[in-house]
Amino acid sequence: MTKNGPCGQSCSLVSIIFSGLPSARGLAQQRLEQATREELLRLLRATPRLNDDQVWPPPDTDWRTWVLLGGRGSGKTFAGGFWMNELAKAKDRTFALVGPALHDVREVMVEGPSGLKAQAPGDNRPRWEAGRRRLVWPSGAAAYAFSAEDPDSLRGPQFHAAWADEFCAWRNIEATLSNLRFGLRLGADPKLAITTTPRPIPALRRLLAEPGVVKARLATKDNAAHLAPGFLGHLQALYAGTRLEAQEMEGLVVEADGALFQAEDLARARGNRPAKFERVVVAVDPPASAHGDACGIVAAGRRDRTGYVLADRSMRGLSPAGWARRVAETAREFDADLVLAEANQGGEMVRTLLGQADCPAQVKLVHASRSKKARAEPVAALYEQGRVVHCGAFPALEEEMMALGSEAPGGKSPDRADALVWALTHLLLAGKTQPRLRAL
Repeated sequence: MTKNGPCGQSCSLVSIIFSGLPSARGLAQQRLEQATREELLRLLRATPRLNDDQVWPPPDTDWRTWVLLGGRGSGKTFAGGFWMNELAKAKDRTFALVGPALHDVREVMVEGPSGLKAQAPGDNRPRWEAGRRRLVWPSGAAAYAFSAEDPDSLRGPQFHAAWADEFCAWRNIEATLSNLRFGLRLGADPKLAITTTPRPIPALRRLLAEPGVVKARLATKDNAAHLAPGFLGHLQALYAGTRLEAQEMEGLVVEADGALFQAEDLARARGNRPAKFERVVVAVDPPASAHGDACGIVAAGRRDRTGYVLADRSMRGLSPAGWARRVAETAREFDADLVLAEANQGGEMVRTLLGQADCPAQVKLVHASRSKKARAEPVAALYEQGRVVHCGAFPALEEEMMALGSEAPGGKSPDRADALVWALTHLLLAGKTQPRLRAL
């Protein structure tokens, strides 16, 4: 390390801030204060304009795998390449580059317009060695190319980090991923970055449900400034409101066979919030443990036989007292008349926790006596009838909704969607024969 920062004068501001050093932001500020005008201009040119989701998780986040779900042309390849180029500034690192085929690795990940060579800084621009199928940086770092068509080629090599592109297009997903992970055994904290346009396949759903996985999402519209004029408008004119738009342009995992909620219905449901409501509720699906599923928290209101989804405050990793406070804050924010809490996990303890959190609304415990799919079917019909409005963008919630009815066994629990079902059932279906709400 030099006195100028964690990786010398050539280090970008982004790499300083995300270096993991406690003094990183102070180093970045000092660097800026000491720089001349020419140096500042050079720093600005060397530091790309990344949006929040294109920057890997901060070092204090407990993650092993970073999954970046992106639409076509959303900048996911650029994000993966930028991450690996930053890692390659360290000496003698060994990486893996894995794509659907070797051709994809070279033409997209290495030599493509958003690939590693195109965006590498001038003082650490790598060279491609075709005979050895590897990319070598002046720092001494090297990245070896592998194809998902040949999972066994990953047996034996070992790496400090790996970048896997278009995961959902791999031919042998399970074998390739497991062999790759067995090879991530160098250094103090080996990491895996996966960039892909999502598809509703079991392998992706299992991956997203794993511990240590951090997910981010990029939409094509977020990268419009770097796309051809008219590209985005043309595709939206063709595919607006369809599952293709949700999957290929918004980076959502859309519905598979048997799914209850359709992308077209969800796209049509987006609208504005009315000034007043007849009734507002906050529904909560408590987690089984602080380290397991997320706590589903959804606020919704009713006016003129229409339901309005106001907020998705769901969060993972909260203690029982933590999610209870979050529910109370949400109820206070939206002046809720009632908090609906599923009692299958915790029973009366749920009511006690909410009372200790000074929840301002009445608490009603409800019990799920039927499956999630059976309880969601009447709510899905409300969307088909146009009786539900989403007053905001809720991509994580909508992704779970589109998975209901088609979940793979052992997949991630749809906690957000379950909370939404409780809220809309109470507001629009109370008194109907199904699903039943039973106060305890």
